[in-house]
Amino acid sequence: MATAEKLTARWTRFQNRVAARRAVMGRPATAFVSQPEPRTIGSYARGRQLAAGNFLFAGHLIQKPDADMWEIEPPDHAFAEALHGFGWLDDLVAAGDAPARARAQEWLWGWIDHYGRGRGPGWTPDLTGRRLIRWISHAFFLLSGRGSEDSHAFYRSMAAQTIFLGRRWGATAPGLPRFEALTGLIYAGISLEGMENQVAPAVAALDRECAEKIDAQGGLPTRNPEELLDVFTLLTWAAVALSESGKGVSNAHWSAIERIAPTLRTLRHADGGLARFHGGGKGLEGRLDHALANSGVKTRAANGLSMGFARLSAGRTSVIVDASPPPAAKASGDAHASTLAFELTSGRRPLIVNCGSGANFGLEWRRAGRATPSHSTLVLNEQSSARLGALRDGHEYLVSAPRRVPIEVSQASDGLRFEGGHDGYVREYGLTHVRKLELTFDGRGLAGEDMLVTLDDGDKERFDKALDTSGLEGIPFDIRFHLHPDVDVSLDMGGTAASMALMSGEIWVMRVDGNVDITVEGSVYLEKTRLKPRATKQIVLSGRMMEYATRVRWSLAKPQDSPIGIRDLARDARDPVTEY
Repeated sequence: MATAEKLTARWTRFQNRVAARRAVMGRPATAFVSQPEPRTIGSYARGRQLAAGNFLFAGHLIQKPDADMWEIEPPDHAFAEALHGFGWLDDLVAAGDAPARARAQEWLWGWIDHYGRGRGPGWTPDLTGRRLIRWISHAFFLLSGRGSEDSHAFYRSMAAQTIFLGRRWGATAPGLPRFEALTGLIYAGISLEGMENQVAPAVAALDRECAEKIDAQGGLPTRNPEELLDVFTLLTWAAVALSESGKGVSNAHWSAIERIAPTLRTLRHADGGLARFHGGGKGLEGRLDHALANSGVKTRAANGLSMGFARLSAGRTSVIVDASPPPAAKASGDAHASTLAFELTSGRRPLIVNCGSGANFGLEWRRAGRATPSHSTLVLNEQSSARLGALRDGHEYLVSAPRRVPIEVSQASDGLRFEGGHDGYVREYGLTHVRKLELTFDGRGLAGEDMLVTLDDGDKERFDKALDTSGLEGIPFDIRFHLHPDVDVSLDMGGTAASMALMSGEIWVMRVDGNVDITVEGSVYLEKTRLKPRATKQIVLSGRMMEYATRVRWSLAKPQDSPIGIRDLARDARDPVTEY
């Protein structure tokens, strides 16, 4: 990190500390004026595990059944943020029994005792906003059975946090952190006695963020689907809270909700989860459907791109393709080199996936998850279509990324067609990757074609130079299809086809037409809720580029005699150690 950036970060932390210390001397609130209904979704299983003393946050598990949460030494900054943001309170409320309530109350008033006077890492605007939303939403659960002294401490701390948030929300980074801070401020201003003057400035600031950060197609600059869901959820919570308090929702605020909802529907797979691109996961089970239902917006996106993604959907099958250049500049801090990668889900079962974000498993896994070989697309000479730059202000931004990504979505004679290309390999190899996908109307088959081509004389010169460098042995390429861990795969027909069995009992078969070798290799599936990457498999089509154009055709299809619908009652495979 550069010296100027270090000084800026240090100055921001200092200002937060000063504002926090001043805020605790402000006028305390004494009661709720109104209280929004709880709208967060927690996990019953995770709540039970947490109440038993199993602390699983940011990829780390600490098992201390009798420990005070605030005496645990966080293994990293992300773990500490998860503690101080109080998102875990949703899980304890979902468990809802006496041990869960006792833990929630113990740890909340423990936080007030340890940090309530403006100290500790939790006094940042985004964490304060996240914390206030949970405290207010679950106040009835938390205050039940507590005396007046505890109630006074609870209200006094919320008032201090609200005052702090009113002064410091502008110090958050644009995007999700700022939406969290402003939504928390709106919740607190509506709910707490004496804090009503915070509402109008927060609403005005939220309107500006909606107009500036949510584009006309309902997308974010980061192109992270899970982050978009988080922002959408916050906006719907704020809208409902404002409406219930009689204040109404502005046009800018409601327009952003109306723009985002159709985009999220495009990014939703057949199983209800989100496509896993650019640092985002599939989202907590049920959260996407719950958020869309809460919004009341039922429109769908027109054919074309939504936040740079294309969707083909038919029958019980969904295919989602990264069909735009990756995020640029500071929006690319978590972006992946995934241009033209796709995911395929059949019913409740993901089949073709991307490896996902490795951010919870350390820097090396984070880098690996962002690379093109970790995505279901073509990889030339084991190199990514976009490269990571040097570490800067805590991030490795993408450089040398594809910038020309022409695409077309149309209707074929027997289904839906996607055609696209990218120039990520042109500079070094003179080669453009072109991908065609056709999904049949019944959703039972996907035909694909991957091409590497030189488009002009300059490209041919670059290719000739790269070919000479290879000793005229050809430039190797791999077309990778990463499989979900619950998929069983084997090679059939003398190694010329691959058969994939889903937990539902469905069978999909891959066949290939082209001068390539088909192999099954190891892969990983990266999930934020797991302690370590899950082992899985990938199908790899490997060949060498010797001419100015190479074409590989492949297909994924269910056998003709397989049933149209399968009653899918099998449970997902679980790791008993980390079943949260």
